[in-house]
Amino acid sequence: MKITRSAFLRNTALGLCAAGILSACGGGTTENTDTETVGDGSSDVWTVGSEAGFPPFEFVGDDGELDGFDIDLFKAIGEKSGKTIEFENLPFDSLIPALQGGTIDAAISGMTITEEREETVDFSDPYFDAGLAIAVQESTTDINSLDDLEGKRIAVQIGTTGADTANSVPNAEVTTFENAPLALQELANGNVDAVINDAPATLDAIATGNIPSITVVGELLTEESYGIAMPDGSENVEIVNTALAEIKADGTYAELYRKWFDAEPPAE
Repeated sequence: MKITRSAFLRNTALGLCAAGILSACGGGTTENTDTETVGDGSSDVWTVGSEAGFPPFEFVGDDGELDGFDIDLFKAIGEKSGKTIEFENLPFDSLIPALQGGTIDAAISGMTITEEREETVDFSDPYFDAGLAIAVQESTTDINSLDDLEGKRIAVQIGTTGADTANSVPNAEVTTFENAPLALQELANGNVDAVINDAPATLDAIATGNIPSITVVGELLTEESYGIAMPDGSENVEIVNTALAEIKADGTYAELYRKWFDAEPPAE
């Protein structure tokens, strides 16, 4: 079964729905010069890490600035919380180490909430429910499920749940890339047989024509929830959750969803 972008965004039966209330952003790297302790909730300036290769959630816009659903969402959080937000473009697999090292206050980058990650960082309430999907070239006829990937060449983004899933496939040759568009381009070039990636980002790449001649096949492999990651024990978690709830209640979330996905957010 091939999944269109519009059907995917509107079909809750496939497991993709926005929770009511995550790789990353572009723009110049900034430093948090505030004198308060990073992550303790007291600073008026929050440094937020993201990875600028995960449209429509985060990417570098034509003006060189950060753009995307996640970026707009965290800007709204900043407005609700009375915080100034400064974004820092970081590789996806360095976001959690940056949180642990105290160099950023939060990370929003299409990051799935997992038990393993929760052992080292705290997450906000989920803000978007997604799932992994398999992408192949349009001419491919022998791949429709995870089982069909046994012994195949699979491209993934490093440090993601897609990479974890690919590594579980028997005898698969897994190649990692810094971001999802690079993995999808490898597929379009015919150098791999499939990509395992978050479905919304893959469908966006197809719909915008940025990656030609590929398609999504089969059912979603997982159901996952994106969350905003913060340092373990951060007082900012409560602040962010309060802001998320307000954004949902006043219609800001729905407005951003319509802007970036051209659809109404699924009902809870």
